[in-house]
Amino acid sequence: MAGQVAAAEQREARLFHGWVIVGAVFLAMFAGFGISYSFSAFFTSLKEEFDASRGAVSLVFSITTLVYCFVGVGAGLLADRIAPRRIVIAGVGLVALGLAATSQAQELWHVYVTYGFVVGLGIGCIYVPAIGTVQRWFVRKRGTASGLAVTGIGAGTLSFPILAAALIDQFGWRDSYLLLAAVVLAVGLPAGLLLERSPAARGLHPDGDRMPAGTVTAAPAGLPLRSILRARDFQLLCWASLAMSFGFMVPFVHLVPYAEDHGIARSTGSVLIGCIGVGSILGRVVTGRAADRVGRRTAMMGSLILIALSLFAWTLATELWSLVAFALAFGAFYGAAVPLNPALAADYFNGRNLGAVIGLITAPGGVGSLLGPLLAGVLYDQSGTYAVGIAMAGGMNVLAAGFILLMRPPAPAHSVTGSVPATAGASTSTHTRGPA
Repeated sequence: MAGQVAAAEQREARLFHGWVIVGAVFLAMFAGFGISYSFSAFFTSLKEEFDASRGAVSLVFSITTLVYCFVGVGAGLLADRIAPRRIVIAGVGLVALGLAATSQAQELWHVYVTYGFVVGLGIGCIYVPAIGTVQRWFVRKRGTASGLAVTGIGAGTLSFPILAAALIDQFGWRDSYLLLAAVVLAVGLPAGLLLERSPAARGLHPDGDRMPAGTVTAAPAGLPLRSILRARDFQLLCWASLAMSFGFMVPFVHLVPYAEDHGIARSTGSVLIGCIGVGSILGRVVTGRAADRVGRRTAMMGSLILIALSLFAWTLATELWSLVAFALAFGAFYGAAVPLNPALAADYFNGRNLGAVIGLITAPGGVGSLLGPLLAGVLYDQSGTYAVGIAMAGGMNVLAAGFILLMRPPAPAHSVTGSVPATAGASTSTHTRGPA
């Protein structure tokens, strides 16, 4: 009899619905960020269509990045108060609407609005509510789950630019945006519909643990948002997000021209971005599980230091093979760090305001993503070399690791279930850190 019970428990563990949530978030990330990183495929078409400079066309992507990072704050707040499913579905709809509207643009400023703002708004509504939902379904395996979920970003980075380029060759850029809008709806809407706020509604704790009989759901506990904003650990996490993103985006913008400066054709250099995507998939899958064992704070510090070392090594890479090696290594370490950021937020500030917290730590990343590549370009214009800008990017990741080091170790993991025993009169605690 005991063996049958154990076998039943093992089946339940294997079929834990949290992994369905992870799959849904993977698809949402695949659709949303695949569209974002496919912009390079449309770059030349937009430049020629509107007779615009490279800087003017590049501003479209910059607007998109800035908007989705800052929209995440509001999207996280809304997801904390209403079903995250609704916010993600709205985001998918906005991305599709923005793409369809972009296909009808007659001036470049139309693209700033339709793609830069509307698509950015949609991606912002997808990312924070979706990744925040994963954090509520897992505690012990939070790093693994987050890593698998955001692997969708890497898969989208690989797939959508290739798809977009093929569609443009066949149908032109305007019809391609319409077709991609249909792809986003076909992938993103089912993903959004699969999202559920927490495991409590299914009678489960995070990680699939069963609730005791007679348990009723209640609003998840946690510090008030005002107290979280004053918390030293929260502020350090925001500074770390700013510093790490400052360095993250430099290779995405400057790796191809760097390769050209060393005699590598642009078409070949573009493959290097794909190598970053390949590396990021591996890093997200492998490091998430390791982080659950050694501690996510420790894993984040290690990932940031390895990113810095790979960036310093980049300055020595002048041939194609060495640049491929850099791209794969940087991608792996970058891919490891990205899912650990929201997982760390959940480790410290799980509770009813988790979505808002993840949104608030994402916003500084938008600022860093703009300033890092911009300053690297300015430094190149002044010095004639990327060495100073790349070293700056590496140094910013060392600084980010320092901010994480200054954070106190998170409290022991407890399942924040959003439930209380039927005979009790108080909600569960969240073991969050208060102001220092």
